[in-house]
Amino acid sequence: MSVGRVMMGAVSLEDGRTHLMSWWQQPLVGFDLETTGTDPAVDRIVTAALVDTVGAVRVEAANWLLDPGVPIPAEAEAIHGIGDALARSRGRQAKEAVEEIAAALCARIADGRPVVAFNAPFDLSLLDAELRRYGLPTLAERLGRPVGPVLDALVIDRAVDRYRKGSRTLQRVCEVYGVELTDAHEAGSDALAAVRVAVALAGRYPAEVGEVAPAELHARQIGWYREWAEGLQAWLRRGKDPLAVVDPRWPSRVSEQQLPGPTG
Repeated sequence: MSVGRVMMGAVSLEDGRTHLMSWWQQPLVGFDLETTGTDPAVDRIVTAALVDTVGAVRVEAANWLLDPGVPIPAEAEAIHGIGDALARSRGRQAKEAVEEIAAALCARIADGRPVVAFNAPFDLSLLDAELRRYGLPTLAERLGRPVGPVLDALVIDRAVDRYRKGSRTLQRVCEVYGVELTDAHEAGSDALAAVRVAVALAGRYPAEVGEVAPAELHARQIGWYREWAEGLQAWLRRGKDPLAVVDPRWPSRVSEQQLPGPTG
């Protein structure tokens, strides 16, 4: 069988028939940030990557190295390998780069590409906080609607295999699904690995993941994440922290009240 023209969501065969493709066979964009810390409301971007794929196949990537404008803690440098000297000498000015990252991500969303991430609330919330910090439009303001569809490989994995023991770091989840992670905590490698884990999940769980439209899968993840957050909060409160609060919002968890005010 010969294949003719490829369209978003379908393949037009030379005999005139159209074969609809599942989302995991279509263009996707992997998104990842490496940062100065783990608090989306206050920490800064050090590196960022957008990796364009068709299914699990890498097509091209855009990468950024930023001077975050604040010291990079030793703990963060130990994870991603970027320290103050490198960031200051070779990194882009933060406001300019943050604008480029947001514009590039929103262009892909507007083009119909699902955004694939691993722990999306961290990356999307931190990017929005950076945009607000520099007085730039947030992602939703640029799009004129909420960000989506988002496919969060971590959230999906927790939902479809909730009783699996062990950690759910990207490296460990890659091992579970047979995905190669060549350079953990390098933004481009992590973004591509997130896409490939999502595609692997689609293949292993067709009814729950692979055959579900991205918009519907996005909606399901909102509920899955809320259920997980409520369960974790209850577990923490039964233990050492009776006042623990786990934010149930997905895919972005930083409210307008938590966002930093514009600088300058």
